[in-house]
Amino acid sequence: MSVIDKRYDFVLYFDVLDGNPNGDPDAGGMPRIDAETGNGLVTDVCLKRKVRNFVQIVKGTEPGYDIFIKEKAVLNNLIDDMYSELGIAADSKNKAKHDDIEKGRIGMCRKYYDVRAFGALMSSGANAGKVKGPIQMTFARSIDPIITMEHCITRIAVTTKDDAEKQGGDNRTMGRKYTIPYGLYKTYGFVSPQYAAASGFTNEDLELFWGALTQMFEFDRSSSRGLMSTRRLVIFEHGSPLGSRPADELFNRLKEERKKGSPIRSFNDYTITLDGNPLDNIMTIVSV
Repeated sequence: MSVIDKRYDFVLYFDVLDGNPNGDPDAGGMPRIDAETGNGLVTDVCLKRKVRNFVQIVKGTEPGYDIFIKEKAVLNNLIDDMYSELGIAADSKNKAKHDDIEKGRIGMCRKYYDVRAFGALMSSGANAGKVKGPIQMTFARSIDPIITMEHCITRIAVTTKDDAEKQGGDNRTMGRKYTIPYGLYKTYGFVSPQYAAASGFTNEDLELFWGALTQMFEFDRSSSRGLMSTRRLVIFEHGSPLGSRPADELFNRLKEERKKGSPIRSFNDYTITLDGNPLDNIMTIVSV
């Protein structure tokens, strides 16, 4: 497998129609929002979760593509399993020798795609050290302010017999559902070849990541999230590990313009340009 010898910066555009792209548990599950500007937010953790799910679906049980942070996982148990696979004795685990920690770190990177991609802190139990992930992403922010809609929903069933008796057999449960009518979001990302070398993240891994960004919403459907789609992925490929231009300078080459006044209800209501030229392909690679 080939090593990454270039720096990459990227911009991902995605949108949501009649859905909640990332509910905030501190706000009763309402869509995340910047209280001062009204722009919608989606956390980097949410986006990485979708990448992890995509890799699980596409790669399945293929060696080297397991996922460390996944549903119902007990992380310390997974680190213990790695120590066992490496033949490191239990008393050595407890003493956390430097050589054993390094072996554990390398083993976890080799086995788990998300560890070598996004990094992980693995020192809470059997110590497998810390991995700084080569891929870092920002929160996604909507291009324009969003409006949160609250919908009353009903279920023609109840949970318990007592609830049925209280309603005299009507058997209805009321609830709430939050959506936004439409939002186009943008997130920034960075790929470090220096950290990739340390975690063992390869060009083949990177190609899988680009594929995840363009297809991950196709494998993450739910009624609560509405219709979510990747719209554009712009990858700035530098000519060296240190890079050719500051990331901010590259990102400023992209512009989003509204074709019409409000309300916006479709991606077709926007034009995204790179150096003044409209972007028509879902993925564009720009050499810098």
